Amino acid sequence: MTTELKTGGQHGYLRIATEEAFATEEQLDAILRLVKEGRADKGTVSLWGFYGTSPSERTTFIRERLLDLGELRLAAMDEAGIDKAVLALTSPGVQSMFDLDEARGIAARANDHLAAACERHSDRFIGMTAICPQDAEWSAQELKRGKEELGFVGVQVNSHTHGHYLDEEQFDPILRACADMDIPLYIHPQGPPDEMIGGMVEAGLEGAIFGFAVETSYHALRLLTTGVFDRYPSLKLVLGHGCEGLPFWIDRFNYMFNAGVRSQRYDRLKPLQHSLHHYLRTNVWGTNSGLPSPASIKLMMEVMGEDRVLYAMDYPYQYVPDEVRLLDAIDISPEQKVKFFQTNAEALFGL
Repeated sequence: MTTELKTGGQHGYLRIATEEAFATEEQLDAILRLVKEGRADKGTVSLWGFYGTSPSERTTFIRERLLDLGELRLAAMDEAGIDKAVLALTSPGVQSMFDLDEARGIAARANDHLAAACERHSDRFIGMTAICPQDAEWSAQELKRGKEELGFVGVQVNSHTHGHYLDEEQFDPILRACADMDIPLYIHPQGPPDEMIGGMVEAGLEGAIFGFAVETSYHALRLLTTGVFDRYPSLKLVLGHGCEGLPFWIDRFNYMFNAGVRSQRYDRLKPLQHSLHHYLRTNVWGTNSGLPSPASIKLMMEVMGEDRVLYAMDYPYQYVPDEVRLLDAIDISPEQKVKFFQTNAEALFGL
């Protein structure tokens, strides 16, 4: 008989899911308009050309649940034993848009919409700010509003913005605001930009199956290797999906980075104050969103430290309550399990 999943500390810990998505009708309409007009990149066309229009059971479920910030979501959380959910505007946020007034407006209204839902369900929902990286100065001000007026606990950036990355100078106001205001920066995937995507769409590999991780781990490595955490040593970076594979690869990354510095082959690669291992264990947190793998979670804990690994479900894209049962039974100590499901999230997000 399948064990019933319950909220309220069923096994001595609350379950806080830290990468859960929502959308607004306005956001989805704007993305689909770009797709229809032929102005979206290949990754967005593939992702939202499918999820936004397909009549399949899976896509209908996802669209319906993305737009719901009420009873459907709460019922799903109850069914899966999820006590609290950290919610963020679904990928690609407003980052695929070209009209800055439209993008800023959609992000700000999404933040207001989410804040109202968090107020209605303050015991269940926690918000992260949506920004418009195309306008970094406006985004810094929206981060301030998100934290001080709306009560949000972090910001989600959906990786690249028209093929550009947060280590580039034009985005520095965002990094500075996150560091100065102690706002965790969650970098969430979207499809690779056209310059990177190559034949991934034709191979069926550009999305969550592979391309998301390739593109987002590339983004994270740009931050790790270009001195961002030397400039902003208090900056907190959060990565999902097994920390986008970085813990598995970190030894090779560190060795080859240092070899590249010594070779003086690359103008951008300069000596850092610390090893890449140090930044991974000091500035980075990882969630297991979409990766309910005990082996992967234990590897993350071993490499990053048990205080830096958090639970996430990836609702509504991956909603499988049996995965919660699997992780309830993971072979780690009771103390580690409490950290994984509850207290690491509380510490990181100041809950």
